[in-house]
Amino acid sequence: MTQTSDNVTWLTQEAYNKLKDELEYLSGPARTEIAAKIAAAREEGDLRENGGYHAAKEEQGKQELRVRQLTQLLQNAKVGEAPEDTGVVGPGMVVTIAFDGDEDDTLEFLLASREYASDDIETYSPQSPLGVGVIGKAVGDEAEYELPNGKTAMVKILSAKPYTG
Repeated sequence: MTQTSDNVTWLTQEAYNKLKDELEYLSGPARTEIAAKIAAAREEGDLRENGGYHAAKEEQGKQELRVRQLTQLLQNAKVGEAPEDTGVVGPGMVVTIAFDGDEDDTLEFLLASREYASDDIETYSPQSPLGVGVIGKAVGDEAEYELPNGKTAMVKILSAKPYTG
């Protein structure tokens, strides 16, 4: 689970290992693969009209950006334990909220950094307006947060459990 605070990112050992493995792959085998794609495309001739070359260079740029992001993230990472099951909303918790207290209009999400996002569950950053509004609240509490249009919304915390996925 992750929480970013003052440029420190808190990670479980599992999340740290996952991100470190990704960095090692991107820094090694993936760099070799993209260099081979660029070299093969370069051999095709005129680089100005070589779609394969430009696509490979763009892919290389995205890959290098991810390497820089992961390097910075892991340099500032602190490895810790998953949050305790206290019913209080915090990073690394799966939170269920009801909009305007209506228990038929709910949302379940993981409160964590995007680096830990999963296809299995929607993820909201602790720095997002909703994240800021619910963090520190206990099950049964109401929380208010600002919508993009400047208005405020009220939610009720229905559950907050540590993410196990």
